[in-house]
Amino acid sequence: MAKIILTHEVTGLGEPGDVVEVKDGYARNYLVPRKLAMPWSQGAEKDVTAIRKARKAREISTLDEAKATRDSLESKVVVVRAKAGASGRLFGAVTSSEIVAALQAAGAPSVDRRKVEVAQAIKAVGQYTVQVRLHPEVSAKVTVSVVAA
Repeated sequence: MAKIILTHEVTGLGEPGDVVEVKDGYARNYLVPRKLAMPWSQGAEKDVTAIRKARKAREISTLDEAKATRDSLESKVVVVRAKAGASGRLFGAVTSSEIVAALQAAGAPSVDRRKVEVAQAIKAVGQYTVQVRLHPEVSAKVTVSVVAA
């Protein structure tokens, strides 16, 4: 088992700044190369406080603020334009970055792209529901309408 420090949120594993133990291969082949984590050492333990402080500054601070943001997001239908063929199948897929850009264009508050969870790849024109994690206790279900450009 490898002891690592998470630098980004990993679903099912933890938040930035958490020290967790995972299997060696998972750490060596997935988490560290993608810069989602760094190997644990006593010197790196000092970085944990800096990572946690940066996370606190970025995240929505209060539960009430998160609930208000959730209500704002759930009341909107976000439109994403993408190139599509005659059958409605997209050339590529809609990414979380495109969804965040469409949210901001619709007047929603700023959301980190890593907080957007798309259950299945969006590869066709239509309406989809994606989940946006705003706070550890609050998440919003946002309706995304994909239209041909």
